[in-house]
Amino acid sequence: MREISLNVMDIAQNSISAGANRITISVNEDSKTGCMTITVSDNGCGMTAGQVANATDPFFTTRTTRKVGLGVPLFKMEAEMTGGAFEIKSEKGIGTTVTANFMVSHVDMIPLGDINSTVLLLVTCNQDRDFIFHHSIDSREFTLDTRELRSALGDEVALNSPDVVEWIKSYLDEQTQLIKEETFR
Repeated sequence: MREISLNVMDIAQNSISAGANRITISVNEDSKTGCMTITVSDNGCGMTAGQVANATDPFFTTRTTRKVGLGVPLFKMEAEMTGGAFEIKSEKGIGTTVTANFMVSHVDMIPLGDINSTVLLLVTCNQDRDFIFHHSIDSREFTLDTRELRSALGDEVALNSPDVVEWIKSYLDEQTQLIKEETFR
């Protein structure tokens, strides 16, 4: 994939397919170590130890619609190509956590891409799920939690209504700009 945000979309789609109703996406950037850690965790059906062991094999998939699954293997490869690391933790009936560490200064590092649009798309296209998005750069951070939005809006306003979509987009863009601006001061 050409952007890490597309890998995040794929991993989140795996969570949705696994029946998760809560998906947490974290992007943590550390300028001192030059490391960016991306974690996607869910409360889906989880995997057996055998499934976890095979999850990074492109010719292993639990899908019945095709015989290959490239999302997880590509995410792992992209992290490791930068000198980073990759890990999957999962427990059957509990959920799964996928963590990828990237060394951002490495020549093979691909761009993060538009992670905000990825999160916005996931939120607005999956009304029956909750998403928690956390982004930090060093000590600056922000969080978007759809549970808080639902609580504030009530049941009568959908997260994919035009005004709410615009608010979420603006919030993500403004908060990202704020945590990035501090980096350059």
